[in-house]
Amino acid sequence: MRLPVFLLVVFNVIKLFSQDSLATAVATRGDGVYSLLRKNNIDPAKFYAAFIEANKNLIGEEEVLKAGQTYYLPDTITLSKAIDGNLKSSRNYPIFGPDFSTVAVLGNRLAGTVYYLISGHGGPDPGAIEDYKGAIIAEDEYAYDITLRLARELIAQGAEVFLIIQDEDDGIRNERVLPLDTDEVTYPDLKIPLNQLERLQQRVEAVNKLYKENRSKYQRLLVTHIDSRSKGTNIDVFFYHHEKSTNGKRLAESIHQTFSKKYKRYQPNRGYKGTFADRSNLYLVKNTLPAMTYIEIGNIKNKKDQKRILDPDNRQALAKWISEGILLDYEFENSKMRN
Repeated sequence: MRLPVFLLVVFNVIKLFSQDSLATAVATRGDGVYSLLRKNNIDPAKFYAAFIEANKNLIGEEEVLKAGQTYYLPDTITLSKAIDGNLKSSRNYPIFGPDFSTVAVLGNRLAGTVYYLISGHGGPDPGAIEDYKGAIIAEDEYAYDITLRLARELIAQGAEVFLIIQDEDDGIRNERVLPLDTDEVTYPDLKIPLNQLERLQQRVEAVNKLYKENRSKYQRLLVTHIDSRSKGTNIDVFFYHHEKSTNGKRLAESIHQTFSKKYKRYQPNRGYKGTFADRSNLYLVKNTLPAMTYIEIGNIKNKKDQKRILDPDNRQALAKWISEGILLDYEFENSKMRN
């Protein structure tokens, strides 16, 4: 597996100077890589990989920080020169926004695969909404942000990704409160209808058309929603699949297993109560052709769930954990084909 040139340069530059020459920062409770870098005026979109490399002996592959631990901060001046001179080998996706448009392909574990990603609601339908400190927060904005982050994770492993719902001027955002707008479109550039059934039909048609065009490839669909229940109801991330889809069930189970493992490691006293189950009566589950998983992220009205939804580091972690479940599912499929 070969790293792209600009990441190799980043890693090699780090090795040119000792860690003793690097500035440090202490993580506080709730810090993730993104928030720690931002607090130290370092662009996480540009220097995330460098931070991980500089601290590879302090953090595992999960890339989770420990409160009270001192971490090395990358030398941004030296690295900027290296990165800026070698960006030609990376890929650019403007849909992710100016800070995240450059995507480094870190491997080929998903080479030859196609993933369709649908973020819930959008256009004239914001989905679930809630008042948060005087601002309106809407389901579609947060589902879209998580979906963009997931797309980026999949592309980094060599997958071909189709975003079925798109907003060209949002991109990945690191704010807690994401402003509500209504300019999302359905792939390739269709105005989203006001009527609910027409909206769902439009998405089904987009996915099924692409599925037929890519019939010879490995294809999966993921739909991301945020639930709305009573304010006192705290829910874990849970998953749906079609009752007759063996592949859809395995995809849901693989992501569920990944979340269960993460909770056991990072919140051992809390436990994980998310489930995966068939729910074939949902329109998208019932009518789309690819094997699929429908994901509910949390309850937008519940304060504990809001921490999962509003914090950009948590949105990034959600995307990463979902992508790891996807990798688990695909590698299981690959092992079956080899045997």
